[in-house]
Amino acid sequence: MKEYEKKAEAKKGKALKEKVSKEKASEGKTSKRKQGQALASQQNIEQAEKTSWHHEDLAMKTAAQYFGEELLPLLGIRGEVEYIAPTETVKLETRQFYQDFNYAMKEGNWVHLEFESDEITREDLKRFREYEAAASRAYKVDIVTYVICSADVKELRCELKAGINTYRFEVIRLKGKDADRLFKAIEEKKAKGVALTKTDLVPLLLTPLMSGNLEIGERIIKSLKILHTAEAPITQLELEKMQAVLYTFADKFLDKNKLAKVKEVIRMTLLGEMLINDGI
Repeated sequence: MKEYEKKAEAKKGKALKEKVSKEKASEGKTSKRKQGQALASQQNIEQAEKTSWHHEDLAMKTAAQYFGEELLPLLGIRGEVEYIAPTETVKLETRQFYQDFNYAMKEGNWVHLEFESDEITREDLKRFREYEAAASRAYKVDIVTYVICSADVKELRCELKAGINTYRFEVIRLKGKDADRLFKAIEEKKAKGVALTKTDLVPLLLTPLMSGNLEIGERIIKSLKILHTAEAPITQLELEKMQAVLYTFADKFLDKNKLAKVKEVIRMTLLGEMLINDGI
């Protein structure tokens, strides 16, 4: 075969390959176009369905936006509209809730204790409610909050009304308890030769927060002396903790002169011995 004939054959083969390649590319584009059309059609159907789902929602939002004053009474909702409030709230934060004390009860619920030495404010109520709600949801338990208050206030808040909801907790008013009566009951029991129990001694820890004729310093000293001489079924660690609680109250409530008297009594106790040994 001559040289020019070979070149002509090669040219024809190349043209044929290019034609086949173009046809395949065209078929691929057609297939992709069809797939795209099918996908777009499906998306249009889904979008139409979503739009139909939101028609009622959009209609009610429009009615609420423009006809709130007339709409709310129609729905049986009392009150007068002042302005349209925001509907989107974005809040991202990390917080630690430090509750004073929680008990898991055998009945399955929790008892939450809060200790307040001042008047219970509305902010305190909101804080207690937040504690209770967060812990209840996190641990899946029912919680009852008790606020142990030592404030010398006639009326203490124990309810927070918010909308149709009312949050309540139980107030334990220590100023309503008489420390003199407690001391008298313990002295009568000792006079009869009856051994004091742990149940008899624990209330002594709260005598600085109670009412009575004795001053706070005198109550603390008397409580320390009873603990020092009591032969009750408590461990040394429990006795040290009781003495430490009373000394902490003394440090909070008493001036230097009265605190010095308490320190004299503390030196005779197990806690005093422990502090002296630590000092040495």
